[in-house]
Amino acid sequence: MTRILVVEDDRAISQALCLVLRSEGYEVAVADTGPDALSQFGSDGADMVLLDWILPELPGLEVCRRLRQTSNVPVIMVTAKDSEIDKVVALEMGADDYVTKPFSSRELIARIRAVLRGRGSLEQVPLNILEAGPVRMDVEEHLTLVNGKEVYFPLKEFELLRFLLQNVGRVLTKQQILDQVWGADHFGDGKTVDVHMRRLRIKIESDPGRPRHLLTVRGVGYKFQR
Repeated sequence: MTRILVVEDDRAISQALCLVLRSEGYEVAVADTGPDALSQFGSDGADMVLLDWILPELPGLEVCRRLRQTSNVPVIMVTAKDSEIDKVVALEMGADDYVTKPFSSRELIARIRAVLRGRGSLEQVPLNILEAGPVRMDVEEHLTLVNGKEVYFPLKEFELLRFLLQNVGRVLTKQQILDQVWGADHFGDGKTVDVHMRRLRIKIESDPGRPRHLLTVRGVGYKFQR
């Protein structure tokens, strides 16, 4: 289920958005301040962010800028600021689309679907530096640090870890992992993923038997919890 983080300090608007999104089958989380939005995204992730510009404590534009430092999650600005220069600034800051208030539910849902189609269902933008929890990965240098110390990962372990870091907080099925890391024509099964995940846990987790970051989602797959 696609998870959308609604960042909106007006309770009436956020409640209305939640009703519309849930009726369309989306999972919804809500944040009403900029810092809360960043905290929720960091801990639980999201497949899309609907982001108001004017927020308590930290404006939406700054939230978008900080999200772009570590993630390519789709962001749609939903705001009353409707000047051309506002739209240009938001798009240049990294927003994928810009919807002005008041808006129709039908238009918003259409824009959400268009952005998700354009981005695909999973993040695979080749950011050079990926970082979450104790892990910092330099993709170009093929260098990985765990708690500040360099750790060697063979190619498939490295690619698996990169895919998890690109989708922090998101549940990935074993089939998705197989398709993206081993290729759609790979003839292996989910046990291949299980074996590699155990190897990653040994290298990343302080207690591999009780992982804090590389989590199993029973009956589904895995996720990297920040």
